Amino acid sequence: MKKVITYGTFDLLHWGHIKLLKRAKELGDYLVVAISTDEFNRLKHKEAYHSFEHRKLILEAIRYVDEVIPENDWEQKIQDVKDHNIDIFVMGDDWKGEFDFLEDYCKVVYLPRTTGISTTKIKDDLR
Repeated sequence: MKKVITYGTFDLLHWGHIKLLKRAKELGDYLVVAISTDEFNRLKHKEAYHSFEHRKLILEAIRYVDEVIPENDWEQKIQDVKDHNIDIFVMGDDWKGEFDFLEDYCKVVYLPRTTGISTTKIKDDLR
């Protein structure tokens, strides 16, 4: 079984998130999604509308997602890859090069972002 992992806050879920999750799942058989905890978001000075538990509940209902785990800090990625026997690490290409250090542990894939949609755009449009 080929296992894939991706990371994010996944607040204000939109079709760009769904396309990312679908493409990530297509790379393997089992998709693990690590979502930033409320505490970690505060450390990053990132505000989420939905709580960790609510974002987790939403993601668990998506058919492409097999498992949701907490992201507590920047440093846990290597351990997550090891603990979950990950074969492929996936992120949006806006992070290109940032996670190449994981290539010692798994394949790293940067997927193109979906144009025309983002959580930031949604927030700006609502203002």
